[in-house]
Amino acid sequence: MVTKAAEPMFEALCRERYGRLMALATMLAGPDEAPDLVHDAMVAVFARHRRFASLDAADAYVRKAIATRFVDRGRKSSRHDATVRRVAAQTPRAHSDRPAEPWPDLDAALQSLPPRERACVVLRFLDDMSVRDTAAALGLSEGAVKRYVSDGLSALNSRLGTDAQLDSSDRVSVTITRGQR
Repeated sequence: MVTKAAEPMFEALCRERYGRLMALATMLAGPDEAPDLVHDAMVAVFARHRRFASLDAADAYVRKAIATRFVDRGRKSSRHDATVRRVAAQTPRAHSDRPAEPWPDLDAALQSLPPRERACVVLRFLDDMSVRDTAAALGLSEGAVKRYVSDGLSALNSRLGTDAQLDSSDRVSVTITRGQR
């Protein structure tokens, strides 16, 4: 399905950036849906006659496709939301082929957020994108991104027992208070 012209860039992206793409998709959709999300985005990007000036440009385009497909899935299917809630409520199972999740509480809390809030929070703080870049990646206004991030951060604070605050530089500092849940 990959065009001949795009094959070298596709192979380089898979070899050098696949892990980061999977991490982004996992934070958005969870470990069970992440491989499909990355696959769908890669197919959509590389099945067309696109040329990228650099690996970074291809990576950015695929990341945008992952985020967009995640939001579209949430918008199109109410069954998806029910599945996410059901999966988030389950205890993660140990798989020999999958590394242990570093922050299972964070993963479950992220899964409880609505798709757009989750996408904005993940892109802003876990993928370190600016408000402007997040807005461009999701096709939203900068004000909408700020609102979704604020709402998402508030919900995460409540769920995790943290006290993260947005400051004027648009960065978040997190203080975990043990024992409060």
